Amino acid sequence: MLVILMNSPAAFGQSAFEDPGGAVKGKGGGDLVPVEKKVDAGALTLGASSQVVILFQNNGGRPITTGAISLYPSSNVSASVAKNECAQEPIVSGSVCAIAMSIKGLQPGKFRIEMLMRHDGRAKLITSTITGSVESSDDKSRELINDIESIPQAIDFGTLNDSRPQVRSIILRNVTSKDVDITEMQIESNVQSGFQLDTDCKKLQTGAACVATVVWSPTQKGPASGVLVVRHSGPTGVASIDLDGVYTPSSASEAAIFPEAVPGKGLLTASQSSVDFGSGIETSSAITVSLVNVGDAPISLRDIRLSNEDNGIRVADNGCAPGTLLDPVEACPLTMVWEPVREGSVLDDIQILHNGARGILVLPVRGSATKAINKDSKAIFLNDEPLTLESLTRNVPSLPASAVDGYEAPEENYISDDQEPVVRKEKVRQAPRVIDVRGVLDGFKISSLAKHRAIIAGPGGSRVVFSGEETVIGGILWIVDVRQSGVQFSYGKQRILLPFDRSLSSFDSGVISTGSGSSNNNNEE
Repeated sequence: MLVILMNSPAAFGQSAFEDPGGAVKGKGGGDLVPVEKKVDAGALTLGASSQVVILFQNNGGRPITTGAISLYPSSNVSASVAKNECAQEPIVSGSVCAIAMSIKGLQPGKFRIEMLMRHDGRAKLITSTITGSVESSDDKSRELINDIESIPQAIDFGTLNDSRPQVRSIILRNVTSKDVDITEMQIESNVQSGFQLDTDCKKLQTGAACVATVVWSPTQKGPASGVLVVRHSGPTGVASIDLDGVYTPSSASEAAIFPEAVPGKGLLTASQSSVDFGSGIETSSAITVSLVNVGDAPISLRDIRLSNEDNGIRVADNGCAPGTLLDPVEACPLTMVWEPVREGSVLDDIQILHNGARGILVLPVRGSATKAINKDSKAIFLNDEPLTLESLTRNVPSLPASAVDGYEAPEENYISDDQEPVVRKEKVRQAPRVIDVRGVLDGFKISSLAKHRAIIAGPGGSRVVFSGEETVIGGILWIVDVRQSGVQFSYGKQRILLPFDRSLSSFDSGVISTGSGSSNNNNEE
């Protein structure tokens, strides 16, 4: 039986990217439609972003509410919805809404983006197409297109004159529309080139980036080159970055006494670059220099010593000493005393160890002596207790009132018969001035010594002193005590012994004499 169907509707196919509502015929065929079915985005610059606006209109008779938006871009671009005004409120009949898209060029070439948006109209779905092209920003048309972009594309360390390591960074960015796994990164170069790699790049999402650092520590003079090889899961599979540098070390120069400042470290300097006592030294001499911390951190002095301690030079106890802490811009005095032990020049150095820059400061010590100092006749300070005001004023020889400066006899107070008592102002007697006598007898020597008297030679000439008597030497009133070893001078509780050098005298049958004369016991008194 043959059945013929008349006036049957014609069958037709529908593309996946066509508007489903456009093929539906019948009453009330209006729906949400794009104002332009295909939008031309034009040319995009590689690596730059561009904004494209797509308009939609409601041709139906009732409001339409939009839903989710899906984007399907080509592999050489990335796309995202920057702003969706169609989703803010229902689209009334006959009105138009806009959707702004952000497109970024990842690789040169043409691109196409398909947008699929859901809504509650009859068709339920609507599509729109965006086309354009991505162009390079320069004329490197022959450059290989890579999935991993490196910034910079090559590293040139330039010319290096010192041996400090140089550090450079490389940014690796995924310029594809898919995730890329970095499987291996290594530097291909000579072992002695000195390149080292430090990175944690593993997986890069679309548009994501990571940082790798290359350290160059050259060990040989001349040029150095290498290649950073990056293996990944992208279509190209590999990327490379060239590494170059030239090492030309400068000639070593003589180290200066004072180093250059280092951030975060103290810097010890001195007020003089050397300690020079000069020439013609015959007596004890002293020179003081200031040690100054000119850095930006505190300095602790660890040790102060001389290279040679047998030439009569010593460091005074007062002032700079091991353990001294110097804050920035703070200073301390360093005193060096030279008592020549022989004639001739002295070549010595003082070494100051600290925890600042370089760690040591060396100052040359120079001088020339024409005479050695005989320490056997040097005055000896005998006090065994600290010098205080009480100890200095104890047992000080009394002076007559008239000998005290500024003393006036007090006037008597009186009371008259018809007046109130009048009190006259009295001037109080001032106590004798007491001083520290250390060093007063320096330069004095005993030229002759007997049992109860001695001859003292000094800057003012020679004089005879007697045991148990008082004498004025150097402006001080002394009590003299003549001993067999020398003469002791007492001022209060301060005692100084002036020893007698017997190297130039003879002792025979109780006779004490000098080289120029003698006296026996019968004629001593």
